[in-house]
Amino acid sequence: MHSTLIDPSALSTRLADPAWVVIDCRFDLANPVKGEEQYRDAHVPGARYAHLDRHLSGNKTGKNGRHPLPDIDVMVRNFSDLGISPGMQVVAYDADNGMFASRLWWMLRWMGHDAVAVLDGGLARWQREGHPVRGGVESSTRANFKGSPRPGWRLTVDDVQKDLGNPLRLLVDARTPERYRGINETLDPVGGHIPGAANYFFQQNLTTEKTFKAPDDLKTQWDAVIKGHDPRDVVVYCGSGVTACHNLLALEHAGIHGARIYPGSWSEWSAEPTRPRATDED
Repeated sequence: MHSTLIDPSALSTRLADPAWVVIDCRFDLANPVKGEEQYRDAHVPGARYAHLDRHLSGNKTGKNGRHPLPDIDVMVRNFSDLGISPGMQVVAYDADNGMFASRLWWMLRWMGHDAVAVLDGGLARWQREGHPVRGGVESSTRANFKGSPRPGWRLTVDDVQKDLGNPLRLLVDARTPERYRGINETLDPVGGHIPGAANYFFQQNLTTEKTFKAPDDLKTQWDAVIKGHDPRDVVVYCGSGVTACHNLLALEHAGIHGARIYPGSWSEWSAEPTRPRATDED
């Protein structure tokens, strides 16, 4: 079973295996139709497409963040539509760095499906190493996904707020240092971060080729952030609950287990003006 990362050569030998399903998660926050268009142009043979807004996010209320999690019954239906049955090996990929594929990786694991891995380096590495692609839209047989949320794996906004100031809890913000500091905020109406949060930009998990760094290197980097905290007291967040999953994947790859996620993230936190926020000026 592959449960964190898989490389192109390993995936290439299993494309015809009916017990494996490949999901293309490419997306562009600035152009929501682009990823699906790219999928139709060229994708890993046999891959189905999962759209961040339609398949991996729920309905927005204006107060629950930019990419809220879908309702459980909707998630089960979406995973079934993608052809994911219990016990199947799922491989998720995106353009290169894994930021969208890791969202599907975490959602499946949260729902109890451990056999899911991210294609390390994405489609860019797949093609760079000479593996084939094809266009069009793949047909898939609807499956009967089974799963339910694992308790304690995610925190609500109320969970985060009531634990502010707890020295045992460590919040880690996955956004760029500028957005964390409240400078040049481009995606959310309000800049800044949750008070007390540390900053670890998710792209620090990657090499220059946008593959994940070696586990030992990641462990060294993350140990400097966690600073002795129990990993179970570490809570990751980002802007909307997407790149925070990348940090969870990096932690798992580094052998640091138990961290949790606040999926509402800054876009939900900052939607309520009475919640405290910190900026570079504080």
